[in-house]
Amino acid sequence: MLFRNTYGIDLGNSTIKVYSALRNKTFLEKNMIASRGRTIIAVGNEAYEMFEKSPADISVSSPMAFGMIANLELQEITLYSMLKKIDHIIGFGSDIYFSVPLDMTAVEKRAFYHVANGHWLRKNRVFMVEAPIADAIAMGVNLEKNVGSMIVNIGAQSTQFSIIADGRIIISRKIPIGGRQMNEAICAEIRKRYSLQIGTRTGKRLKLFMGRLNDQRKEARKVVGIDSISGLPREEVISSYVVNAGIMNCVNEIAAEMKTFLERIPPQISYQIAREGIYLTGGSTRLPYIDHYLASYTGFTFNLSDLYETSAVCGLEKIIRDRELKKWAQSIKQRKL
Repeated sequence: MLFRNTYGIDLGNSTIKVYSALRNKTFLEKNMIASRGRTIIAVGNEAYEMFEKSPADISVSSPMAFGMIANLELQEITLYSMLKKIDHIIGFGSDIYFSVPLDMTAVEKRAFYHVANGHWLRKNRVFMVEAPIADAIAMGVNLEKNVGSMIVNIGAQSTQFSIIADGRIIISRKIPIGGRQMNEAICAEIRKRYSLQIGTRTGKRLKLFMGRLNDQRKEARKVVGIDSISGLPREEVISSYVVNAGIMNCVNEIAAEMKTFLERIPPQISYQIAREGIYLTGGSTRLPYIDHYLASYTGFTFNLSDLYETSAVCGLEKIIRDRELKKWAQSIKQRKL
């Protein structure tokens, strides 16, 4: 085949990350799709602009849920739309490397395969890399001579703890708490204290601008929401204390689960992790001082990655560009019935 491109793709709950080997660049776009019945209205960032603003007959949602493909058809359309923007002429027969969750069933693996070989995209070779392995490669962890390393990824909808030793993942746990749950917790806290209903997009903005875990600076921002009693729009000045109270509920839950997880680890591996530090990544680690807060709660030091949500796709980029790392990618083929 004359034209054959290679892509590294991380289908996130919030954002799709795509690395194009042809352009040697990583592209990010919201993993959202807006539809009215069977008609697609908007995809990606355009659909996200409609989120929580659309009329009742228009549905705006993400095709992913907790790291898994929830709607196969919509996910294929979203991915095809993004690849079309990156490379205007998409050649069939590309090599696609997916960053995937751990412990997937055969049905879940087939869903990833069909996203790359369905109605819009065809004749592509599919490779799968476990997400913690991709994160570890991106953060420079030596997988060959590894006594024990812990990778923590706090994503949009879930948090994953993984222990890598001797080139394989020996223990892993996923909990359904992430950035989206923090946004919802902020909205719930504001509703409880101010009797004001705000959307999760507003909650996310408050989290990014006022969220602090160690540095409790007194800040306030004006927001517009719906009064819970009258049902009319109302302006309110929101204190950073209220925003942090909502965030703390989720971060404390993550920290408690992490501490329980660390207690299950064999002593020799735990000692190595204590020396090396826990590797922390994911989009929700943009929250200021989250590494210091988790360190004070668990007693372990943390190595905070500056890659954030692009960590897995950066790992895929290294695998695509380095022939020696390609052994961590597993080829997936469609089973004949």
